[in-house]
Amino acid sequence: MDKVTIRINDQVIQVDKGTLVLDAAKSIGISIPTLCYHPDQEIKANCRVCVVEIEGCRTLQPSCATRVAEGMVIHTNSKKAQEARKMNIELLLANHNMSCTTCIRNGNCELQRIASVLGIRETRFENVMLPQDRDESSPSVIRNQNKCIKCGRCIQICASVQGLAILDYTGRGHASEVKPAYGHNLGDIRCVACGQCSTVCPVAAITEKEDIDRVWEAIEDPKKHVVVQTAPAVRVSIGEEFGLEPGSIVTGKLVAALRALGFDAVFDTDFTADLTIIEEGHELLKRIKEGGTLPMMTSCSPGWINFIEQYYPELLPHVSSCKSPQQMFGALAKGYYPSQVGRDPSEIFSVSIMPCTAKKYEAGRSEMSVDHEHPDVDAVLTTRELARMLKQAGVDFNNMPEQSYDAPFGISTGAAVIFGATGGVMEAALRTVYEVTTGKSLEEIEFRDVRGLKGIKEAEVDLDGTIVKVMVAHSLSHARKVMEMLKAGELSEYAFIEIMCCPGGCIGGGGQPYGVTNAIRQERIDHIYEADTRLEFRKSHENIAIKKLYKDFLIEPLGEKSHHLLHTSYRNRKIIMHDKVGHKTVD
Repeated sequence: MDKVTIRINDQVIQVDKGTLVLDAAKSIGISIPTLCYHPDQEIKANCRVCVVEIEGCRTLQPSCATRVAEGMVIHTNSKKAQEARKMNIELLLANHNMSCTTCIRNGNCELQRIASVLGIRETRFENVMLPQDRDESSPSVIRNQNKCIKCGRCIQICASVQGLAILDYTGRGHASEVKPAYGHNLGDIRCVACGQCSTVCPVAAITEKEDIDRVWEAIEDPKKHVVVQTAPAVRVSIGEEFGLEPGSIVTGKLVAALRALGFDAVFDTDFTADLTIIEEGHELLKRIKEGGTLPMMTSCSPGWINFIEQYYPELLPHVSSCKSPQQMFGALAKGYYPSQVGRDPSEIFSVSIMPCTAKKYEAGRSEMSVDHEHPDVDAVLTTRELARMLKQAGVDFNNMPEQSYDAPFGISTGAAVIFGATGGVMEAALRTVYEVTTGKSLEEIEFRDVRGLKGIKEAEVDLDGTIVKVMVAHSLSHARKVMEMLKAGELSEYAFIEIMCCPGGCIGGGGQPYGVTNAIRQERIDHIYEADTRLEFRKSHENIAIKKLYKDFLIEPLGEKSHHLLHTSYRNRKIIMHDKVGHKTVD
């Protein structure tokens, strides 16, 4: 690529032609504050916090939207630029709820950080914010209009990545707001509770619903036996909350930290990920042999299940009847585990640590109850919530010793670990389905064609002479493309399709640490596969604890007990929305 020579703050450098001023400055160690900018999103340039002075330009220019040109002279820290940035931040603060000390993002808020960096100690403008009620209608996320700075990040990720366009600007000028159309609440529309909006929000305008207090209450209750499960993706992301590099594998520290919080037993969702592969794999083989509905689609991602139930309910027969690993664990925690520890099921309080906000909705579904009265999973904490809880308790995470999960739900395989990445469920299934079908040992167990951040991936596997075609998609915009192809009859040759709601799969879930980018997603994915290679057993059907569970309790895959505990059904939840004057807006 052609190079251009520019000057930034009296330093002459060469950069690629077309480089953003923001990135050119970053390349020489100069940080320019940004709010609306996100490296994985289209340029918006609406907050004007990143303005710089460029000689020859009549006005200040947004560095996130201005590309370098030959001979350009840029001043990133001139008095004019500094005063404009401060002015823009002060104007934002004048229309913002300023209860920073009690805010969930206190200490982790981009607006707060920039105000501090710019040296804003007081604002010159009267606060003109008109308080609005928080939208708590969603089972998973809270929308707080009083915190919104109208940066547009949530609008773009919902529209471009998830293809839903739930949020948009309404009104004009000072009266503009970011919200669903026609003043609807999130719980009244076809929001899938994925929480991707919360991952890119720079402030606390969109956050998860906290379950921390409920979990503390259960831990402190002497009558409760509190168990916790941790999802595969959490082990490569929780470390970021404590200053570790993205993707750091901290499984042993995570276990020790949870014990330090007071949980009575610490288990691994990977155990039931292995169990999911056994059940789902046998379900796939049964459909193939008996002429069942194909292609079969995975059911592990609750955001994806919300999507197909609300947008493509006519395709539900393609979805596996298997519960997700979280809910399989919950069913065993209430339907099997009590007999192993001499407890009444009512005494078990089951907690899950998930990278996902939609898991909160999933845990509350009426179908997810063994006794049809109490939920199998009592509380769901996101990765972010767990980090807050650890900090509340003063747990020094980075100096925790390495500890192992408890039996019987602490033994797992590498196949279960890779559930955390897009393509991981498919790869884990193929490792088992191949050997179950052919009776032969699979020498090359790594199916690289289904790995990576490409939106839709395809692969073929030779099952002893029978070629099986599979497909993987992540993010709902790509899921929609797959659903349209399926409706059009274009996927009849495929046997199995994995769909994950969030970009990158669970490693990019809506409850993961803030500040995620595609680069960070890739780091987490790389380390998920590294964790897989570290384990002795890397195929779900090799899990000795799973074998024992079937021998002692479940008897056989797809049997009566497993059907009752581990399988479910999904339903048409398509809704017709009306605006406040009764006009139909969504069919």
